Amino acid sequence: QLQLVESGGGSVQPGGSLTLSCAVSGFTSDRLSMGWVRQAPGKAREAVACIRTSDSGTFYAAAVKGRFTISRDAASSTVHLQMSELKAEDTGVYFCTADPRSYLCYDTGMPPFDYRGQGAQVTVSS
Repeated sequence: QLQLVESGGGSVQPGGSLTLSCAVSGFTSDRLSMGWVRQAPGKAREAVACIRTSDSGTFYAAAVKGRFTISRDAASSTVHLQMSELKAEDTGVYFCTADPRSYLCYDTGMPPFDYRGQGAQVTVSS
């Protein structure tokens, strides 16, 4: 059974940092595209970042580039999203996503992946 379980959400002041983690299980291959999308209240879901487990290639949305870092711990099948210099506009529900098509995390973009976790709330407010 495929499972993506997020942890690490919470509330932080502008300029602060948070790290989200996602434990992935149930995939038959370890060559995956893994990533994060987010949805702010009243807005459409948007891509944040992704990583290819095959070569650790990454993609970052322009809004988070330079502030967020995605990484993967192969031993524990966990993907992390380190978020720093957080802004009010980073507020939203962050969803871990994964797809067995290992090429789907492109250097230039991130189409919707097939699998998604339950989501973790991130609130940036003073």
